[in-house]
Amino acid sequence: MSLSKTQQELCNSHNYDFSGLSALFLNCTLKPTGTLSHTEHLIEVPKAIMEANGVKTELLRPVDYVLPPGVYPDMTGHGFDRDDWPDLCKKVMAADILVIGTPIWLGEESSVCRRLIERLYAESGKLNQQDQSIYYGRTGGCIITGNEDGIKHCAMTICYALQHLGYTIPPQADAGWIGEAGPGLSYADEDSGGQENDFTQRNATFMAWNLMHMARLLRDAGGIPAHGNQRTKWDDGCRFDHPNPDYR
Repeated sequence: MSLSKTQQELCNSHNYDFSGLSALFLNCTLKPTGTLSHTEHLIEVPKAIMEANGVKTELLRPVDYVLPPGVYPDMTGHGFDRDDWPDLCKKVMAADILVIGTPIWLGEESSVCRRLIERLYAESGKLNQQDQSIYYGRTGGCIITGNEDGIKHCAMTICYALQHLGYTIPPQADAGWIGEAGPGLSYADEDSGGQENDFTQRNATFMAWNLMHMARLLRDAGGIPAHGNQRTKWDDGCRFDHPNPDYR
């Protein structure tokens, strides 16, 4: 469907200011930088939308880093000779928006994606200046690609993990594409139809905008209000209207 020039101008016109926001895209492909990643091609859709609206973006592949398994902030103190997570974590903590991308393997997110989530979890014991989880005040979403069933399952597990850690997940914060079941064309392959798929492109677009809107709301509000969610106050005995005053 083609739009008139006036209609197109109305579609592109808005008065939202996303300046000062930043987004980190972590592509959990199994392939190192320099090789084709179909997931990365889909990531480029929300990334381009955010850049067009003044959001500072960065795209990295965790597979390029040495990330030992474990749930500690630095695994060099737990038997490993090298751990690049502390440096990558600085980028995570500096971003208002985190988008995790992954291919589907045997119906699940990649091993690199699970390793990333484990390392994100390693920071969850830390608190921000308002005595909340260190991830409060940030927003997250995910991008999924593959040639088998699993988009919604992978999105469910990734978005659950992010919200459990403290990220705010806006509506429609996932987008994905799958080709014909079994070996076949992938998202960026010629004639796959992935880059022309209206459902995928619409979801990727809505996801980008919802992430930007939520990040702006959180930044302007100073994050999630600090009442009823402060760990040390709970540990000190504050129960925030919990219905059982004798709870220990």
